[in-house]
Amino acid sequence: MEIKRDYYLKALINRMHNHLIKVVTGIKRLGKSYLLFHIFQNYLLEQGISESHIIRIELDQRKHRQYRDPDRILEYIESCIQDGEMYYILLDEVQLLKEFEEVLNSLLHIDNVDVYVTGSNSRFLSKDVITEFRGRGDEIHIFPLTFREFMQVYEGDMYHGWADYTLYGGLPLTVTMKTEAQKVSYLPRLFEETYLRDIIERHHIEKTQELN
Repeated sequence: MEIKRDYYLKALINRMHNHLIKVVTGIKRLGKSYLLFHIFQNYLLEQGISESHIIRIELDQRKHRQYRDPDRILEYIESCIQDGEMYYILLDEVQLLKEFEEVLNSLLHIDNVDVYVTGSNSRFLSKDVITEFRGRGDEIHIFPLTFREFMQVYEGDMYHGWADYTLYGGLPLTVTMKTEAQKVSYLPRLFEETYLRDIIERHHIEKTQELN
C-alpha cells in the first residue's frame, strides 16, 4: 500500500544534476525517508540507473553507525565510485553525521555525484538549511498528506475519509491505523515525545515543567 507523492517526486526530478545538495525537510513522521528511499529510488531504477550507482546510507540505523564519522563516510562513498558515470547519494537523518556540513560540501567537489539528504530534528529548520550550506543547499520542504493523497489508501468512502482527515490530520501513519483509540494515543504521544522535545533541545529550555 503506497501513497504516491507525485508533487514532491517531481520536485526532486526537477532538481536532479543541479550541482546543489537537495535537502528534504519537514516535521518528523511525514515520510521524508520514504520519499527518498522508496519513491525517488524506484524512479531512478525505472530510468535505468544501476543499483551500484545509488549509494544509500540510513544514518539512524545501528548498522550504519560507523558512517556517522565524517572521514569514514567520505572514504566509503569514494570507494563506491568506480567509474565516470553519475552516482546518486541518498543520506537519511544527516544531522546524525558529525560535521555534516563539511562532508556534504566535500561531496560537491566530486563531479559525478548527485546528493540528496533528509533531516528533521531541532538543528534542521528551513532557515538552517540556508545558513548551513551557504547557497549550496536546495530545499524540498514537505507537508502532511493532502486529502487526495490521504484517500489513495483510506479504506472507506470520501465522506468518512473527510471526517477522519479533518479530525486526525494527514500524517501518513494515521491513515493506516485501524481504530480511533490508536490514533488518539499516537498523536499526543508524538507531540510530547518528538515535537516538544525538539523545541526543548533547540532553545536549551531548562524549565521543562513550565513549558509542558
